Amino acid sequence: MAKRVLVLNGPNLNLLGMREPDIYGHTTLSDIDALCHTAADELGLAVDFRQSNHEGELVTWIQEARGTADAILINPAAYSHTSVAIHDALKAVGLPVAEVHLSNIHQREPFRHHSYVSAVAYGVICGFGAAGYRLALHALAEKLK
Repeated sequence: MAKRVLVLNGPNLNLLGMREPDIYGHTTLSDIDALCHTAADELGLAVDFRQSNHEGELVTWIQEARGTADAILINPAAYSHTSVAIHDALKAVGLPVAEVHLSNIHQREPFRHHSYVSAVAYGVICGFGAAGYRLALHALAEKLK
């Protein structure tokens, strides 16, 4: 049976392709969804791809992952820098977590340099655009072997 990866995307990522293309490029969230499914197929993984602008919904999905996923790939977006709730949920479920950011958060505003999620992530990939999702799936596939 294929290992299952829950791919979560946080607030405003539904606007990719339109939102600040100088920072985030022209790739849409739908493009990233397709990229993740293609990479997952190549790696023998199953992907459940979701996005929410609501912190509580993300926390609920993380909690539910305990029984439905083997790992979590998360782009928490702005919640990276603010959400102790997402940090706590990820820690509580005890699954391997890969954190992804499209932009290099360390080259941006100082408030973006800290991520609560990084403290509970197996690894962090930032600054490689949509390719970061593919890289994270490869890393999780290795971790799940």
